[in-house]
Amino acid sequence: MSDPTQPSLLRAPEAPPPELPEAGRHSLAVDVLLAVTRVSLGWIFLWAFLDKLFGLGHETPSAQSWVNGGSPTEGFLAHAATGPFAGIYHDIAGAAWADWLFMIGLAGIGAALVLGVGMRAAAVAGATLLVLMWTAVLPPENNPFMDDHLVYALVLGLLAAFGAGRSFGFGGLWERTALTRGRPYLI
Repeated sequence: MSDPTQPSLLRAPEAPPPELPEAGRHSLAVDVLLAVTRVSLGWIFLWAFLDKLFGLGHETPSAQSWVNGGSPTEGFLAHAATGPFAGIYHDIAGAAWADWLFMIGLAGIGAALVLGVGMRAAAVAGATLLVLMWTAVLPPENNPFMDDHLVYALVLGLLAAFGAGRSFGFGGLWERTALTRGRPYLI
């Protein structure tokens, strides 16, 4: 029998495990990519909010804006929802509670992503909203299953997992506030 403490020709010497970088610490290239992705996705949510609120003419005409009495949910949910959940979406189209939840969600998720604060909450809320939007148009137009809503939901998960709010955002400061202390879901 061989002595395990003695070097062996058949066994490679053990190397120490590689040191992992501190959580949230990335190379400059990764930090820039995380920040650009985070802000870009945040802008998608904020633009949808602003367009529906003021009717900036891109998707929502001014006359149908929320400030002019229009409903941010009615047009899409009443006319574009298809598939197995269409009846549910037709029933809630234009409901005041749905309009408020949708608009608060768009604004909150967008602001959190752009600022880099509350990334975990924004990722959960954003992914939930995106999956609901995906279920409103089943099956997707260009693919039997996958579409941009699901891809964006996955990207939100990655941004939260990588601590993207710390990359050129206010995430580091946010994490040190009294509000987030003991509440990791708010980070």
